[in-house]
Amino acid sequence: MATFYSEESANRRNSFLLALLVIAFLAAFGFVIGYAIGYGTGDEVAFGIGALVIAVGIGSLSALFSYYGGDKLVLSSSHAKEISAQQAPALYDVINEMAVAAGVPMPKVYIIDDPSPNAFATGRDPQHSSVAVTSGLLQKMDREELQGVLGHEMSHVRNYDIRFTLIVGVMVGSMALLAGLFLRYTFFFGGGRRGNSREGGGGLAIIMILLGVVMSIVSYFFGALVQMAVSRQREYLADASSVELTRNPHGLESALAKLASDNEPLHSANGATQHLYIVNPLKKLGGGSNLFSTHPPIVDRINRLRQLTGDPPLNQVQVRQLTGLE
Repeated sequence: MATFYSEESANRRNSFLLALLVIAFLAAFGFVIGYAIGYGTGDEVAFGIGALVIAVGIGSLSALFSYYGGDKLVLSSSHAKEISAQQAPALYDVINEMAVAAGVPMPKVYIIDDPSPNAFATGRDPQHSSVAVTSGLLQKMDREELQGVLGHEMSHVRNYDIRFTLIVGVMVGSMALLAGLFLRYTFFFGGGRRGNSREGGGGLAIIMILLGVVMSIVSYFFGALVQMAVSRQREYLADASSVELTRNPHGLESALAKLASDNEPLHSANGATQHLYIVNPLKKLGGGSNLFSTHPPIVDRINRLRQLTGDPPLNQVQVRQLTGLE
């Protein structure tokens, strides 16, 4: 039988490998771009190494900006308003319980005035974290379900998912930026200085230029796939960790079922923030896993929770009842 310890170990490993894959692709992409731009100078390799350093540098600087300011942008774009313990004592009480169980400081608490039930956590580390919940979540969840949801979000804080998702998201954005610049360069300047190419080097240079164009096109899909896969792995991990914190898988299971069956749209969500929420606020539940979805299907998440308790998976009737968010 699966345990939340084995879930945590597997998801940490898979997410780490995906992050390395993003870095490797960014470095290789930078080298190909530099080589293609330096074609005909006699210093193609030097150009490639220089561009590699620049590409990784752009990604690193973007990640640094995201590290210190990304959470503020996320909260602002989500129309989240910080509240005090006096304004929402029950919410503060549950979050404090989960923070103590996770062994992390109490985060800042925000509420999004929206009837759609949802929640997310953000920040650069447990000492600088925030948890935002919608007013709909507070209205539609009982205390046990609220504990499951907030245990999930505090798991993101404890596991440093909040930092991970910010940085990986920006690195994926850096790939898209490099791809756009290279495609414009290739279109306007023909891809390099062909007139000065040395004998025997033209064929390789043309191959590198074509490879750069292909990688530019592929990078848009590759970046999206990596970001979605990382998010899905982290959701599985946070579900398992929530069980560890609450000692009650049934609370989160019931909350996920309610979230799945609720059809209220979340107006403040957008494509840049959808992966942060406990359930994807922009997509409806589908029959199977979608490569471009930021979250695993709720049916799969519930069945994994049921594995932890030894319960059988959802039957077909129960699956058909889950017609809400993915």
